[in-house]
Amino acid sequence: MFGSGWSTTKCLQRKGAHTLQWPVTPELLVSPSSQDGDLGSQCPEDRGNWTGRLDFLLSCIGYCVGLGNVWRFPYRAYTNGGGAFLVPYFIMLAICGIPIFFMELSLGQFASQGPLAVWKISPLFKGIGMGTILIVSLVAIYYNMIIAYVLFYLFASLTSDLPWQHCGNWWNTELCLDHRVIKAGNTTLPVNISNTVSPSEEYWSRYVLHIQGSSGIGDPGRIRWNLCLCLLLSWTIVYLCILKGVKSSGKVVYFTATFPYLILVMLLIRGVTLEGAWKGIRFYLTPQFDHLLSSKVWIEAALQIFYSLGVGFGGLLTFASYNTFHQNIYRDTFIVTLGNAITSILAGFAIFSVLGYMSQELGVPVNQVAKAGPGLAFVVYPQAMTMLPLSPFWSFLFFFMLLTLGLDSQFAFMETIVTAVTDEFPYYLRPKKAFFSAVICVGLFLMGLILTTEGGMYWLVLLDDYSAGFGLMVVVITTCLVVTRVYGMKRFCRDIHMMLGFQPGPYFRTCWMILSPATMMALLVYNIIKYQPSEYGSYRFPAWAEALGILMGLCSCLLIPAGMLMAVLQEEGTLWERFQQASRPTMDWGPSLEENRTGTYVTSLAGSQSPKPLMVHMRKYGGITSYENTAIEVDQEIEEEEEESMM
Repeated sequence: MFGSGWSTTKCLQRKGAHTLQWPVTPELLVSPSSQDGDLGSQCPEDRGNWTGRLDFLLSCIGYCVGLGNVWRFPYRAYTNGGGAFLVPYFIMLAICGIPIFFMELSLGQFASQGPLAVWKISPLFKGIGMGTILIVSLVAIYYNMIIAYVLFYLFASLTSDLPWQHCGNWWNTELCLDHRVIKAGNTTLPVNISNTVSPSEEYWSRYVLHIQGSSGIGDPGRIRWNLCLCLLLSWTIVYLCILKGVKSSGKVVYFTATFPYLILVMLLIRGVTLEGAWKGIRFYLTPQFDHLLSSKVWIEAALQIFYSLGVGFGGLLTFASYNTFHQNIYRDTFIVTLGNAITSILAGFAIFSVLGYMSQELGVPVNQVAKAGPGLAFVVYPQAMTMLPLSPFWSFLFFFMLLTLGLDSQFAFMETIVTAVTDEFPYYLRPKKAFFSAVICVGLFLMGLILTTEGGMYWLVLLDDYSAGFGLMVVVITTCLVVTRVYGMKRFCRDIHMMLGFQPGPYFRTCWMILSPATMMALLVYNIIKYQPSEYGSYRFPAWAEALGILMGLCSCLLIPAGMLMAVLQEEGTLWERFQQASRPTMDWGPSLEENRTGTYVTSLAGSQSPKPLMVHMRKYGGITSYENTAIEVDQEIEEEEEESMM
């Protein structure tokens, strides 16, 4: 709050009537700290909003539709019952995906705060926000390295002859097998090809990664300067696109969120016209309903939904925080989640049609060429591209699609980090947001340099396996429980009613209270029971690396009790009273604009000295213990008003 009515009026004159209308603070509530320095004569820079009608929707689509839709969903589908996998997939989307997606959007839009400041809803659990930022930071480090690999292949495709098309290069070994040479000689492939390696696989492992220069994760080797430059370029692109926050990234997504669909359709049309394409599509979609009796299939479906929609990473909450207060996020939720699912299915057709053609060309079953993750993007699909006419053109399109898919998600990760911290220190960091974003990008680039070494792939696998594993599930489960049980389902539904004009129906309430937490708990227990040490190919990670990975995942979980301890220590009274006070929403919790603060959120009026503004002073500065009883009475009054409004 500001130190005087004069400074408040000055801020209102600068910000305009359409922004936050700060009330005049009574002299009784002015603390000594608010009178010192220049802070009392300044107001925080405007947080900003989306500048276009479709900025938010396209940003969410770009964030959710990422690399996982192309290289994870198709593989998961065919290994878990083919077309039958769609049954548990859409059931898990309804039980877990859509409700949690809508919850995150609602939290962000209602408070117009990032993943840290939004925990004014219950300061006791601010550690959830800190855990989210840690997870997103770790993911951003290795995710941009994947984008660097994509850039490497993108540049390598700018040639008349793809470098991974033939054997005989300096990086190839005697095990390299070129299918074109065999077909030209009118011979058949050997029956046992298990001891042979494709040119694309050796190009990836021996040239791009140069992994033969490292003996394991403890021996990173030298920096691969070509990869280092690609990583630098990747971070430069990301920084330039988030330079002005959502005002710049919101315009970039008009291209990066829509252009992948054009390329995907082109790849799909080209794929289904290839000889043998339907062989791959049948392999992809042939339903095997007996798989539905396996719990593993349902868990795999839930995992795909969980990670594909990006819940828990803070990106959805951050994007929604830049919305206007009455944006129809209910409609947007269904558009994005169903669009994401349809895109995954469409990508499966594009991928497996080409894999079917590839299996026919090589004379091997589809399951011997189908892979997931980087193996599909950087080995199998590039090899398939070499079998097509105009192979450099199709290769360039494929990797350009991966680039745009990856950049959208990276924009969200970076915007989440920057928004979270600047919302905590609005006076100091918002005016310097561009500089602060540059500092974050440089810091994450330096931490990612180890990924550009000859053994960098081992570190990338470790980060991928543990940074957003069980820690992310704990964060999402805790968020769901705090919102529905600590803050209260009635309060949360009333907040949504204030924004959208209607309250969530029984479907959302049942999912939030029971089905979604239970499903995520099952995921967490399953991951713990079925825990397997990390591996890359035939390499098994040492015990110290596994311990480091587990510690990485635990850190985000441990930040939750650490945040609780900090919140309790800042309160006064007995231990139980401190817990109660820290678990209540702060008095400035609610809509950020005064015009939207109705009902119980009208916390103060100009010149008022009612108990509510006194509570603001008491909770912020402490020392007014004579009003503790009044604070409790006001909380009880608010609860009674809520119960009456729900009837």
